[in-house]
Amino acid sequence: MSVRNGRQFISIPGPTTVPDEVLAAMHRPPIDIRTGELVEITDGLLHDLRNLCQTTGFPNIYIANGHGAWEAALSNVLSRDDKVLVLESGSFAAGWGQAGATIGLDVEVLPGSYQKAVEPATVEARLVADVSKDIKAVLVVQVDTASSVVNDIPAIRKAIDNAGHDALFMVDTIASLGTMPYKMDEWGVDVTVAACQKGLMMSPGLSFTISNSKAKEKHAHANLRTAYWDWTARDGDEHYHKYAGTPPVHHLFGLQKAFEMIKDEGVENVVLRHHLLANAARAAVSKWCEGGVLSFNISDPSQRSNSVTTVLVNDEKILNDILSYCDEKCGVVVGIGIAALSGKALRIAHMGHINAPMLLGTLSAIEMSLVALDVPHGSGGVQAAIEYLAQNVPA
Repeated sequence: MSVRNGRQFISIPGPTTVPDEVLAAMHRPPIDIRTGELVEITDGLLHDLRNLCQTTGFPNIYIANGHGAWEAALSNVLSRDDKVLVLESGSFAAGWGQAGATIGLDVEVLPGSYQKAVEPATVEARLVADVSKDIKAVLVVQVDTASSVVNDIPAIRKAIDNAGHDALFMVDTIASLGTMPYKMDEWGVDVTVAACQKGLMMSPGLSFTISNSKAKEKHAHANLRTAYWDWTARDGDEHYHKYAGTPPVHHLFGLQKAFEMIKDEGVENVVLRHHLLANAARAAVSKWCEGGVLSFNISDPSQRSNSVTTVLVNDEKILNDILSYCDEKCGVVVGIGIAALSGKALRIAHMGHINAPMLLGTLSAIEMSLVALDVPHGSGGVQAAIEYLAQNVPA
């Protein structure tokens, strides 16, 4: 017996739910790829990317997931055997570094933790020690979807400046853009990496880099540049040069609609919505943790992201039973733990196209599983989430 018949809920940290309006926008015939409407769409999307990242920089759109944008960013500004410093805070900064190693970079990982954010003082100390200025770039994620930590990007920028180091500062916003503030120019970020399938509410397949003038200067001398990723080639006179060939027409239609929805809601309101829903999720998890089986992966509340919440479960069988119950009995797909947290955690996504009923439905299914499976937990998690929202979303 189950109660799963109906619309499935996806509560994984990417790909997230694609709005019906975005799906509808993609459901139209292709158009001329060289002139007219599609050229205008591309120009509009590049403008929207600048606005969302609060930058006057130079954006590029790739037919690729975030891993492709990682390679694009590195190959456009670095040369073979250049050293990059990767700031560990979970899985994905290290993954970015590993991508760099495969194309010939010398990768150093500054050890961190799956349980806390990057420590700016540690970054500063390492860069001060780099008296020969061998480190050419510093890589970090704003939000790590494995650990659910959020890193303090302005503080890391200050650490680099305090060290008097001229390394490029490169930030992955794949799991944060569209869910929290990001101020590329004000925060002194040289290269931004992003993708469409999380906070930007689109089907996977598009990713982005945005570079500033300093990065463009480095680009002129980078010898890892290749035909597909190359920023210079994408600045060609023809529209198709921006995509190194045929544009991803239907993805562009969808992304245009997604940006339109963000603008209609207002970026500040989008950020506030994510903040409120994340706090509601954390209110529920806090209650569940009272039973001693579940716990927050990130112990410091100020370092918990507004995109996703990673919850440790101290028994792998219980974890698998919770995930199976939610899916098979309720039709709710909850995110699994990945990388070092594989088999040790579940992840509750609250990013992109999500509202209170969607989040409360997910939380209710999880709490229902805890009750049905006799998992020790503090009761009233969903009620705590409701009370938080009711207090902070006044009538």
